[in-house]
Amino acid sequence: MFNILWNSLRIAPFLAAYTLFAGAALAKSTSENSQQSELDQIDIEGNISVQLDPIKDQLIPVSQSDQNNASDSESTMSQVTSVSELSDVQPTDWAFQALQSLVERYGCIAGYPNGTFRGNRALTRYEFAAGLNACLNRVNELIAAGTADLVRKEDLIELQKLSEEFADGLAELRGRIDPLEARAAVLESQQFSATTKLSGDAIFNVGGVFGDDRALTSDRWREINNPALTPDQRDAVRASAYGAGGSKLQDNTIFSDRVRLILDSSFTGKDRLRIILKANNTIPFNGGVTGTNMTRLGYDTTVRQENTIDVGKIFYSFPLGEKGNIVVDAVGGSFFDNFNTVNPQFSAATAGALSRFGRFAPIYRASNTGLAAGKGAGVSATYKLNDTFTLSAGYLARNVEDPGIKKGLFDGSYGALTQLAIQPNKNTTIALTYAHSYFSGAINGVATGDVNVSGSEGSAFAATPFGNTIATSANHYGLQTSYRLNPKFVLSGWLGYTQAKAETSSGNVATTNNVNKGDKADIWNWAVTLAFPDLGKKGNLGGIIFGQPPKVTSNDFGPAVVTPTTNRREDSDTSFHLEALYRYQVNPRLSITPALIVIFNPEHNSNNDTIYEGVVRTTFRF
Repeated sequence: MFNILWNSLRIAPFLAAYTLFAGAALAKSTSENSQQSELDQIDIEGNISVQLDPIKDQLIPVSQSDQNNASDSESTMSQVTSVSELSDVQPTDWAFQALQSLVERYGCIAGYPNGTFRGNRALTRYEFAAGLNACLNRVNELIAAGTADLVRKEDLIELQKLSEEFADGLAELRGRIDPLEARAAVLESQQFSATTKLSGDAIFNVGGVFGDDRALTSDRWREINNPALTPDQRDAVRASAYGAGGSKLQDNTIFSDRVRLILDSSFTGKDRLRIILKANNTIPFNGGVTGTNMTRLGYDTTVRQENTIDVGKIFYSFPLGEKGNIVVDAVGGSFFDNFNTVNPQFSAATAGALSRFGRFAPIYRASNTGLAAGKGAGVSATYKLNDTFTLSAGYLARNVEDPGIKKGLFDGSYGALTQLAIQPNKNTTIALTYAHSYFSGAINGVATGDVNVSGSEGSAFAATPFGNTIATSANHYGLQTSYRLNPKFVLSGWLGYTQAKAETSSGNVATTNNVNKGDKADIWNWAVTLAFPDLGKKGNLGGIIFGQPPKVTSNDFGPAVVTPTTNRREDSDTSFHLEALYRYQVNPRLSITPALIVIFNPEHNSNNDTIYEGVVRTTFRF
């Protein structure tokens, strides 16, 4: 009798329910979990949320929704005394009788607080062990209490027969689980790194521009409209201004891509080493296509990579106490990645605004050196003074790796930015930003290509107010704000002012292209953005962006005496940028965003025709 009781105590609960009711779930759980562990969770803005797995010492993704749902109340199980208390268990279920016996005869089955059993949910080994232990303890209690009506000799003998009958099934189940464990062990031992996670994104871009003629600068139009010219002379000047390609807008539809592979590593659980490999063949709609940078996209590239893979970014970030964070950029540093741009709905190139101008205020791009070629290195810091104020500061240099003249960490082009972000409540953010930048002009008479005061978002004069051979410094001032009126509507905007200063002279005192050291130019920009989160369904985004790209309102460039043919590098009218977009979130890893961008008075001159730009961006995340 003792042997029968002992064997029954070991197998009774397992045979009665768990072998039948949970064996399949256990195998399913092991298989699904091994596959799911390879997936990474990326938020809608392209940022990765990670934590350190204390068991494997491995960086793992964390979803905000998972954090919110994993409450104590959901995971706590409570004892039930009747199977009727479990709302999701029906008499027609194939395991109903086994479950009813375990609940009502042995009393060793627990349910969730909301009255469910969740029998079809994947079962972990810990949960199985807990349930088995509860049943063993309950049977022990019944035997010790001598409850003959509940635990009878005949039942124990029957359970022993069942154990023999299901021995082959148990062996088969162990045979399925053991290979899964072996495969999981191989994957863990052969993975790339115990502390590195791979994620990425791919953009498929279809787009085109439409209109009549390409845009010309205000100086070119001043020459064309010179009243002293005859019609034939005017036509000749106009043809010369457009060049051999003619005046017509190049309206070829394109299909291009941008792909990034992101490697994130952590050594303490709070730091991050990120390496981004990228490939891109999205050529900008500027220059010979539209005649203006105002039509550029937020993810295009001026470097014709033809999808050649290169290192797009390397940085290491780590905490500074409990309230601060330090970012050390080695390659591809940018302030708009490191600091709050106060335009959260549109700042991400993969999921926000499609245009370069619509993503965020130009000050975050103008304060560094463009970095389109993967350049840029320095350090940035963010410190939260309290719940309301956050202070940020940083320094980035363009050619830090080059020891040549006018290059290096401190002797070449650089940008420095400081920002005070104010958040009086959870719905309002205001940022006061100042940046100073310096751009090398020409070295030994050869332009460095560094001068880009306004980040290729406004007119040609706003980018190079004194030309691309004149060393230029600039002080940038910005006010950015965002206010969430309700969860479905966010109003944001910015106002920016830049004063550029010539740091060298052209030496051509008698010409119309004269530049004196100390000459100054004033540049303004502004925008208002309307965001409609979850428009249509959760994860979608509707948006409207309207503003004025960087415009030179005054400039000391040129001689004191102005004539119709004098080059002033000063914009005569005002351009307006209008962008309407709708992001449709197919699933957490796929979104499709069509957009229409309209540029009125391109290059800040009303003589230029309106340019229309249609784009469809499809973003894949993995």
